[in-house]
Amino acid sequence: MLFLRSLIFQLIFFLNMFILILIWLPGLFMRRQISQELGRTWGRTSLWLLDKICNLKIERRGLEHIQQGSLIVAAKHQSMWETFVLPIHFSDFSYILKHELIWLPFFGWYLLAAQQIAIDRAKGGKLLPQLIDKAKKLFTQNRQLFIFPEGTRRPPGAPPQYKIGIASLYEATSVPVIPVAVNSGLFWPKRSFLIRPGTIVIEFLPVIAPGKPPREFFKELQSAIEEASDRLIDEAIVKDRSEEHTSELQSLAYLVCRLLLEKK
Repeated sequence: MLFLRSLIFQLIFFLNMFILILIWLPGLFMRRQISQELGRTWGRTSLWLLDKICNLKIERRGLEHIQQGSLIVAAKHQSMWETFVLPIHFSDFSYILKHELIWLPFFGWYLLAAQQIAIDRAKGGKLLPQLIDKAKKLFTQNRQLFIFPEGTRRPPGAPPQYKIGIASLYEATSVPVIPVAVNSGLFWPKRSFLIRPGTIVIEFLPVIAPGKPPREFFKELQSAIEEASDRLIDEAIVKDRSEEHTSELQSLAYLVCRLLLEKK
């Protein structure tokens, strides 16, 4: 059943994205917020599909910490899940993405229309100045910048590999940073076809104000995200074991009742 549910979801997930892209085509010629709304709609419908098909739900924590306006959203990256969930919570967002993606038919057109930040990784050492320059322009428009400080998806419990570039970006732009913790990798791991049922928790942590020394900020950010993500992972594991134990007890009780009835 797990394989079948995952297969059905994957097929409908990408079909849903393709249909939305076709419906939203007129939005390519409108203001960027229209194209951004495509991303939010895709996120909401994907969450609904995960719930109904895979029995994978979402729990949101720390919503009171969310700010609009100029903001860096630094999130733990464990799964594809957070890439379509984060936009739901912010009004005028931008991802940092590979320059090659904008050349993809349809999908790349929307990235351009939504004014996402495309960077050329081939520039090597010039990459960070390029990113800082584009981020500054974005913040003059009171937008939110999504960034995964480790640069790629990491398995739950894996040693952190944060890039120091986030500290340089924080120092150069002087905007607040909101750390985000998740436990999504337990349910929809990197490069995994199977999607496990349960509840993914996304937690928005207290905002880190601008103006701190870069090294102090870097340590605070990593500590906040890692400690919260580890806590969410531990909670999910304990809950899973508890539910498994309860299920075993229910099965045992059922067997005892059957035996008693048969004796009668």
